[in-house]
Amino acid sequence: MLSRSTRLARVVQTSTRLYSTAYPTTHAKIENPVDTKAFINGQAVASKATTWFDLHDPATNNLVTRVPQSTDEEMRQAVEAAQKAFLTWKDTSIMHRQQVAFNFVRLIRDNWDRLAASITLEQGKTFADAKGDVLRGLQVAEQACSIPNTLMGESLEVAKNMRTEMYREPLGVVAAIAPFNFPAMVPLWSIPLALVTGNTLILKPSERDPGAALILAELITEAGAPPGTVNIIHGGAPTVNFICDAPEIKAISFVGGDAAGKHIHQRGGANGKRVQANLGAKNHCVLMPDADKNFALNSIVGAAFGAAGQRCMALSTLVTTQGTGSWMPELVERAKKLTINGGFEADADLGPVISPAAKARCEALIQSAIDEGATVLLDGRGQHPAKYPNGNFIGPTIITGVKPGMKCYDQEIFGPVLVVVDTTDLDDAIGLINRNKYGNGAAIFTRSGAAGNKFQKQIQAGQIGINVPIPVPLPMFSFTGNKGSFLGDLNFYGKAGVMFLTQYKTVTTQWRDEDVTSQKADVIMPTQS
Repeated sequence: MLSRSTRLARVVQTSTRLYSTAYPTTHAKIENPVDTKAFINGQAVASKATTWFDLHDPATNNLVTRVPQSTDEEMRQAVEAAQKAFLTWKDTSIMHRQQVAFNFVRLIRDNWDRLAASITLEQGKTFADAKGDVLRGLQVAEQACSIPNTLMGESLEVAKNMRTEMYREPLGVVAAIAPFNFPAMVPLWSIPLALVTGNTLILKPSERDPGAALILAELITEAGAPPGTVNIIHGGAPTVNFICDAPEIKAISFVGGDAAGKHIHQRGGANGKRVQANLGAKNHCVLMPDADKNFALNSIVGAAFGAAGQRCMALSTLVTTQGTGSWMPELVERAKKLTINGGFEADADLGPVISPAAKARCEALIQSAIDEGATVLLDGRGQHPAKYPNGNFIGPTIITGVKPGMKCYDQEIFGPVLVVVDTTDLDDAIGLINRNKYGNGAAIFTRSGAAGNKFQKQIQAGQIGINVPIPVPLPMFSFTGNKGSFLGDLNFYGKAGVMFLTQYKTVTTQWRDEDVTSQKADVIMPTQS
């Protein structure tokens, strides 16, 4: 029987796999944590870093691993490996790249629990929610398998004996910078699409939870991606700046906070790179009086407090109108039924937030709401589950009487906190939402087709849900946040994602019949008629 430290081993070399196939099933303390490695040119690489980030289990705050600030030499090695791999990978047939995608999908399914467990251990999500994290990324990988159809070009005989063809080619080396809240899903927005389009990838997972990304790098290699096609480097600002500055990197995908996203967009753009940056959010949901009350209240509770509110599409602002504020006591009762516990516990509905700092920030914003005159109907502060007294737990929190200008409204809380704003009617609600700087998503609960249609047409947000509280599109479409929630021209995954990772090339060919027999050059301006 394997020892606990062996079962939880982070990165080990075996005869068949780069990483241990075992995965944790509890939050037990790891006696001998193993340092996290980079993944360069198909190999797990021990870092020579002098700076390390301690990664703690959010449920216990026990040390899980140390994550390196990759050295300049290690980051250069990753880019050089990606650049070298690109020279041959770009010429690999589309059918071969499709087969790698098929294999990758199969391996993700085979390692689903393993990936989810790494997320629960490092990020804190409940195991069931972590499996959902993997699923939403898996769906992007499945969609990537349709790449032969997606990349079909266009061709036209534009003149006699002359044909023009237009198609898309890969950019080269591309990079992705992933957030802590979706350790599998967001890397999977980039890994399969970057590779099937013929690019190679530098991935920087969050230093708070890189385990899932490392497993995915192993799996794509096992699926048939050659060494150097996917490389993982670690760290904070120095790694981000390296990615922004390295001339070999042609494009950057980023998901995270406002400050980092604006910095990457500006610095990467100044260096001539394509940048797509998904930033903060303040997603609103309008509750109309004709809504199906039971369905709406259950949906709102799930969307507001699932993943402990640490979703960029979490429902963080409920907009009541025409008397639906009177439904709040029932909303509170449903929220109280949620169980706060360690993510590996079978009864857990909410796990902890990512860190003590994140917990302190959420609690400070709850207190600011009280100080500014709002009412806390349900206070999630002071949660200490019996088995996890030292975890970063916050329970569901509902705050009413909130107005624009209050800190709890103006800032993205990123925790299990729902703020409630009262409006007079649908027009008032739409105006409130449109004045908010963010535009990731918005939803409405109503039985009225006219109200839903008006909401859809007038709301200034990229992703609209009508009786759908978290309207994230499936990957045949694209993630389409806008306004202050997105910087760039092309969104993530779907057709837009393929466009972001490729560029057009046109080729015009001419094979004239007369050239077979003519012995005299034609010096007249060609007309191609």
